[in-house]
Amino acid sequence: MKSSDIIVGLDIGTTKMACLVGRRNENGKIEILGHGKTESVGVKRGVVSNIEDTVNSIRKAVDEASARSGVDIKYINVGIAGQHIKSLQHRGSLIRESGEVEINRLEIEKLTNDMYKLSMAAGEEIIDVIAQEYIVDGEQGIKQPVGMLGSKLEANFHVIIGQTAAAKNVLKCVKRAGLEMVDLILEPIASAQAVLGDDEKEAGVVLVDIGGGTTDIAIFHDRIIRHTAVIPFGGDIITEDIREGCTIIKKHAEEVKVKFGSSLASENRDDEVVSIPGIRGRAPKEISFRNLASIIQARLEEILEHVYYEIKNSGFERRLIAGIVLTGGGAMMKHIDQLAAFVTGMDVRIGYPNEHLAKGTDEELASPMYATGIGLVIEGIARHDNEEEVERLKSSSDPIPSKPTKAKETMEKKGASYLDKIKKLFDRELLE
Repeated sequence: MKSSDIIVGLDIGTTKMACLVGRRNENGKIEILGHGKTESVGVKRGVVSNIEDTVNSIRKAVDEASARSGVDIKYINVGIAGQHIKSLQHRGSLIRESGEVEINRLEIEKLTNDMYKLSMAAGEEIIDVIAQEYIVDGEQGIKQPVGMLGSKLEANFHVIIGQTAAAKNVLKCVKRAGLEMVDLILEPIASAQAVLGDDEKEAGVVLVDIGGGTTDIAIFHDRIIRHTAVIPFGGDIITEDIREGCTIIKKHAEEVKVKFGSSLASENRDDEVVSIPGIRGRAPKEISFRNLASIIQARLEEILEHVYYEIKNSGFERRLIAGIVLTGGGAMMKHIDQLAAFVTGMDVRIGYPNEHLAKGTDEELASPMYATGIGLVIEGIARHDNEEEVERLKSSSDPIPSKPTKAKETMEKKGASYLDKIKKLFDRELLE
């Protein structure tokens, strides 16, 4: 396998900005050349709430990654999340000009791009379109139709929808930071690329990415993405509960959560306490580990109940043999896998993104909190390879031998992607 071009992933999270510069080496592993991480200011529940603060956070993370990798960063793949994200299933079809000619990537690209023409409610746009399976002349369950013969090509698509305003604000921040957005990728899709194996996707698995502001869900079965959802709760709301329940400031609440927090109150003793310094000379406050764990457990149970509802809502509850894989910063909480197994009754493991990383990668990056950033690099490489193949076919003299001229015209008239639409809207605003 040849090594890939350098790809940059930017995870715009609620608690952190993470920028990772990577490429695929000749062994097919992901080589991270450098990374930058900074506190995320200006983002709430996965959505930009302050443009200037977000721009400054992006610049800090990108500058740090650029300095460490020695790469001048200009083009990035950005992750998107937030409670405005939803998904639906849709089938598209294409009548081919000749059933005696092999199906190629250009036709698959056209079929996919036609999905972007679906009419949406006001203020909503299609963010991404993911092919689940293809149907050739009524033959179902085809994963890769390239090279097959047939008169009619169909596909079942997983269509991801988001608010236009939310994506425009992300693009505005990226542009102001002096960068160009290559692709907007749904964060649970990216995280799944980093921590799930093909065997798990085939058996049936739920990816649960517990971030600071949101908990992202992606359900796979038979290697096909079946359901995605975003729950508007994450680690930040647990910190807020500790702040209110223990009457301490937010900074101290976050520190005790990370250092001494546990997901199971029964695993802690009342006589184990942590002392919190008082404000401006006031007496220090003592908090028992059991009380701290009780607060954390109550909120985590609520989040996991929402996760279980989404699993039941997907209709795949009985077919998920591989159970649940927890990742994201929230998955680092002690005993969280035990609590998740208790609430859902499913097998649970913690997902680490180290399986795809090349030897010699910084150990810090093997943490679940970097799953989305690493996944953005992996997904970015996959999309880049696909685009190169499509461009190669477009530039070839005879991409579809039957009627090359007409086929080429058809491809040039394909529907504009969501990202292109957002960029046009943004450029129009600048001109005004």
